[in-house]
Amino acid sequence: MGNSVDISIVIRTLNEAQWMPQLLDAIADQDLSGMTAETIVVDSGSTDRTYELSEARGCRMVTIEKSQFTFGRSLNYGCSAARGKWLVFISGHCIPVGRQWLANLVSPVARGECSYSYGRQIGLTGITKFSERQLFDKYFPSVSSLQQGGFFCNNANSALSKKVWDDDRFDENLTGLEDMELAKRLYSKGHAISYVPDAAVEHIHEESWEKVRRRYEREALALRDIMPEVTLGVRDCLRYTAAGILFDFAAALKERCLHREMAGIVMFRAMQYMGTYRGNHLHRELSRASKEKYFYPK
Repeated sequence: MGNSVDISIVIRTLNEAQWMPQLLDAIADQDLSGMTAETIVVDSGSTDRTYELSEARGCRMVTIEKSQFTFGRSLNYGCSAARGKWLVFISGHCIPVGRQWLANLVSPVARGECSYSYGRQIGLTGITKFSERQLFDKYFPSVSSLQQGGFFCNNANSALSKKVWDDDRFDENLTGLEDMELAKRLYSKGHAISYVPDAAVEHIHEESWEKVRRRYEREALALRDIMPEVTLGVRDCLRYTAAGILFDFAAALKERCLHREMAGIVMFRAMQYMGTYRGNHLHRELSRASKEKYFYPK
């Protein structure tokens, strides 16, 4: 392929103009240590200035019709256009932390230690919902796991070998969790999945409560295909909602912000498990231990 580069950074966008300048500034400031990189923006019909801002900053633009959009298909569009040996995925509302983010994220893939890596996500102080920050702490801790024993992964901040993607592309039919579905396929074939906490991003969710509920419902729908054994009944929903609220209350009390965060905690956990129940409700049983491992706050 002509004009090849080392790294192709693929960003899915829909009306991300608020944070794209900071994201692109952070990408431009990366210490590439001799590597070359390109940025590809896959836009699905932004009506703000996302497209114009990205194009003006030298991003290679790819478009996908809203009627054709799925999370997996949009990434496959971007990967098809990529000229790099390694693919990096970052959300349009994530901001890399530090100049080593890109090199740290790609490094284990480039060294052949894994096929798929993902980095840490942290909340943006004053913007990220309190309960979301607790989830970030749970799923994206400070401890590294170069060859984790499982297939958890998250494309808000991840890297993948282009050669591996050529053989195993993202599922274009899922309503979300295309990262975990691909990671599960790769893991079953013996590929390693690595977690790299030194490659951190600030993940900025500014969602209405309805959008929070729909996000969890969408992901739960996808989870039915990926992990059909994980189901949630009414009692489970109520129990995990209560557990999440109590856990967050304790954390907020420790941070001396319980009074300010109390209502938001209750709403977030209610929307999280309402959406999960609606999307994931099946009539198969799951062991209590497996449920708690997936849903319990810690």
